[in-house]
Amino acid sequence: MLADRAREWATWWLQSVARVCLRLGLTPNALTLLGFVVVASIGGLIALGHFRLAGVLLLLTAWLDAVDGTLARMSGRVSAFGAFLDATLDRYAEVLLYLGLLVYYTRYFDTYTIYLVYLTIVGSLLISYTRAKAESVGIPLREGFLTRFERMAILVLGLLFDRTTFALWLLAPLTHVTAIQRMVVVWFRSREGTS
Repeated sequence: MLADRAREWATWWLQSVARVCLRLGLTPNALTLLGFVVVASIGGLIALGHFRLAGVLLLLTAWLDAVDGTLARMSGRVSAFGAFLDATLDRYAEVLLYLGLLVYYTRYFDTYTIYLVYLTIVGSLLISYTRAKAESVGIPLREGFLTRFERMAILVLGLLFDRTTFALWLLAPLTHVTAIQRMVVVWFRSREGTS
């Protein structure tokens, strides 16, 4: 997955930023909440039609999403609640970005793009749900054509180049393809466990 490769490439940088956060007295959960507030604010910019600015800010603040976990490991504050909070707020943050698009396109009565935003939100949530549900029944699941990293990359590129509708034409079907892909993986793994 691209997300894993990106983390490997950015490990040194993430650890350096985490050390600074540690010196500043920031906790992993505080960093998670800060990242959520920043992304929610960017969703507001999207709703106002400031797509390029929103894309630039998402690029500049993307590190917040990865540093909280690094900080938790470095400070010895890894916790079940921290992981739960991070995953939950990640879902909320992503949905708020799409809500920004929904608000923007609703103002212009762009029905087809509104449908694309809706399909993307549902597909994105199903990708996360399939993983969470699989892991809750004891089946590890990290595979997926379009993880959060890839979804955010497509959205950011769409915002930066003012091609959000094109980005949504990619995201709307591919999020559902990924959710189905995960269902197939879980089906095969569950059969391996029963044979």
